[in-house]
Amino acid sequence: MSLPQLDGYVFVEKIGSGSYSTVYKAFRKEGSREVVAVKCVEKTKLLGSAIDNIITEITLLKKLKHDHIVEMKDFSWDTRNIYIMMEYCGGGDLSSFIQKRHKLPEATCKRFLQQLASALKYLRSNDVCHMDLKPQNLLLTSKTNPKLKLADFGFAQLMSDDDHKSSLRGSPLYMAPEMIMDAKYDARVDLWSVGVIAYECLFGRAPYSSQNFQELAEKIKSRMKIEIPPGAAISSECRDLLLRLLQHDPNARIDFEDFFNHPFLDLEHMPSKESYQKAVNLVTEAVKKDAERNWEEAFKLYCDSLRYFIPLINGPFILPDETDSHKKTALRVRVDDYISRAEDLKRMIYGLQPSSKPQNPVESAISTTSSFTKLKQMAAVTPSLATAIDIGRSAEQYMIEGQYGLALEKFECALNIMMPLLSGEPAGPRRDLLHNQASF
Repeated sequence: MSLPQLDGYVFVEKIGSGSYSTVYKAFRKEGSREVVAVKCVEKTKLLGSAIDNIITEITLLKKLKHDHIVEMKDFSWDTRNIYIMMEYCGGGDLSSFIQKRHKLPEATCKRFLQQLASALKYLRSNDVCHMDLKPQNLLLTSKTNPKLKLADFGFAQLMSDDDHKSSLRGSPLYMAPEMIMDAKYDARVDLWSVGVIAYECLFGRAPYSSQNFQELAEKIKSRMKIEIPPGAAISSECRDLLLRLLQHDPNARIDFEDFFNHPFLDLEHMPSKESYQKAVNLVTEAVKKDAERNWEEAFKLYCDSLRYFIPLINGPFILPDETDSHKKTALRVRVDDYISRAEDLKRMIYGLQPSSKPQNPVESAISTTSSFTKLKQMAAVTPSLATAIDIGRSAEQYMIEGQYGLALEKFECALNIMMPLLSGEPAGPRRDLLHNQASF
């Protein structure tokens, strides 16, 4: 199959396709030779609602500008196709990401949900309902430590909170029950879809996975109870959000305001340019209070700043003007200093004695990286051990972020799996590494 021809662009390869369009990777011939994704829509296939869909998509993409929404660069047309030039996301989609890993650690799921929620909050501020939220429409910027970008607005609608629709739109597996059964719905359908996506991230399958539409419809019609898989090692806050999203009755479902303010998402401390500036302002004030010997106020300000700093240095977000890993490493060093100073102030204020070998949470987590990597490789043949390690790793993330209650839950889950394995493990390097990880 020959690649399309378009003035100003060189097409490289096909990267996806839909019912009436094909997406290609391409780059601009002039200037920076920017890599883009070009959605080619065949005019001959645009019949009925498909015409409305493409018009809606172009109209909305021209209007919507957000860090977690795919940016439209330009659009064009010729006698055969309509071309939509968008930013290129080299990490594929979330569906492929999940399939390769079978399921995702809670910390990874949380990061993706934060980014999706941030995009949805922006959409709600513009009275836009996506209406086709699914892992295939969530693109990732890279294969390692990616950012999530919401794409494909073909089914999107301008909908205020009072608007209701009745036409069937989206993908059945991710559709809210009211869309399929009642044929009357509003913007809250997006919240159900978020719940299905989160469930699939955590457990590797959608809650109503089915062989065909009839089977899916029967499960929805019977209001088949959605249950968390037995033994699932997820935090109580994650469980609460998941079950509140997956309510059949939209009136019982969590609303947008409570969703955006849910403690599991913690959007306030999500990595962003704004959170970076808040962290800088807080730590600047902390240093000032420290110099004034106002220890208690300085301690509080250091702690508040760290709640913004820690997600920044552990996430994929690149700080303003931070173009290489060395600068991010330098920030990590500064954050370690702030943690150490906060620990010193805590001992001064509360009269606590330092341990014989003081070590802050960031240092503790970093010190185990090498042995963790080796153990992870050895655990490839033992699925339950691999699961325990992933749970323990997410516990470390919560510990670094200062969410000690959630960290404790995760560590306990990991140890419940790990200790029986350790007791039956024969002497050798793997047992030594397993023992060290359990001790940590």
